[in-house]
Parts: sequence; C-alpha cells; structure tokens
Amino acid sequence: MQRSLWLLLAVQLAALGGSSALLQNPEVVMVQTNQRVMLTCEAKTFPTNLRIYWLRRHQALSAGSHYEFLAFWDTTGKTMYGKEVTPEKLTVFRNSSRYTLSLLNVKPADSGVYFCMTVGNPDLTFGKGTQLSVVDVLPTTAKPTKKTTPKKKVCRMPSPVTRKGPSCAPLIIGLLVAGILVLLVSLGVAIHLYCLWRRARLRLLKQFYK
Repeated sequence: MQRSLWLLLAVQLAALGGSSALLQNPEVVMVQTNQRVMLTCEAKTFPTNLRIYWLRRHQALSAGSHYEFLAFWDTTGKTMYGKEVTPEKLTVFRNSSRYTLSLLNVKPADSGVYFCMTVGNPDLTFGKGTQLSVVDVLPTTAKPTKKTTPKKKVCRMPSPVTRKGPSCAPLIIGLLVAGILVLLVSLGVAIHLYCLWRRARLRLLKQFYK
C-alpha cells in the first residue's frame, strides 16, 4: 500500500484511539536486546476468513509520525511482508481467533507501538496497540526511601465568631476555576480530533474505492 495511505491510517488511529473489537496483548513490553517477542491480537467478533494487518509506529504521535506496514496474514495461510521485512526477522501465524506477531532477535531500532488492523467495508478497525521497548540493560527497581511526611495545614471554614486558621473560600474557588478550564480544554481537543477523524475517513474511503 502506498505511504500516503498509511499516513491517513495514522490520522484515523489517533482520533479513534483503537477499538475493543481487536484485543491486543500485552499493552506494554520491555525486553533486552536479541530476545524474542510475541504480540497477540484476538478477533472473536470477526469472521474466520479475516486478514490481519500489522503496523508499527516508531515516533511519538505527531504531524511527522507515520506507520510502517510490516505484514499481513492471508486467508490462504500465507504471510505477505512489507518492504525490508523478512521471515527470518518476523513471522505471523494464527490460532483460531488469535493472531500472533513474532519478532526474533529484537534490537533497540525495533522499539515502537505495534498495531493490528482489519480492512472492512467500508470501516477500518484497529487494536489499541502494544508499546515495545528494547533496551540493552533492563532497569533495576530502586528501593523505596523513607520520607518524612510534612504536617498538613488544617483548612478551617471562616466563622463569624472566631477567625482561627486560613480561610478555605479562595482555595475552593481556585479549584473550581481550574476544573472548569480543564473541561473546556478537553472539549476543544475532543472536537478537534473528531474533525480530523471525519476528514481522514472521507479521504481514506476515496482512496479505497477509487
């Protein structure tokens, strides 16, 4: 598939955040160099004659990020590979409704987010992705250090008789204002992502049905 098509897929994925119809496991994986990694994608609600595509995004989601086509499992049992992907490095196989992507001798360059995907008529369905991190040395768990807990200041409501302690009114008003601002920003982001999804879907459908 052309690179422009994968860019459109990236926009749609960013807007939708993945579907629960394709269950990917695990969500996060960290392994050492030269290990084997197996990622699964379960599709219980789909028919048995299903093509599962595997994609990878190296960079964090941004305007310049793109998705790399790795391979897909065909209904005939064959695996079609993307550019510069070999069976010695990557294999795809199926067991009932579970599709598995196996990566051999992983390197730090293999780090990224791996997605499974199906192409419907006309919808595209993505899994939520698996974050793979390949490191030379696994981080060690640091021992927790004991910290002294500072005494919390007691906030007292103002009384017409006594004025002991700081007033809670400014603090409560500040929290309410901050909450309203967060809601407004979230609403604006949601509207923006929805508009991007609508545009991307229209362009993608035109690409598939030309």
